Amino acid sequence: MDCRKAAILVLVFVIFVAIMGQVHVEAARLLTEEDFAGADHLDRFPSVYAKARDTMSYWFERLASGPSPKGPGH
Repeated sequence: MDCRKAAILVLVFVIFVAIMGQVHVEAARLLTEEDFAGADHLDRFPSVYAKARDTMSYWFERLASGPSPKGPGH
């Protein structure tokens, strides 16, 4: 058996195992709407929003302002 046929055979075997190896399980618990972020997710976690806002402000402050330097490359 040449290398190409062996590679095709291995690929077919891997696909077969992937399809046949799927296992269906029941959920451990049902998810409620509280588990998902709703319209009030910023009210629930204001510290996360404030930290993200402060981090973005810090990044923008570090950006260079003014015109780009003239020269080769840019």
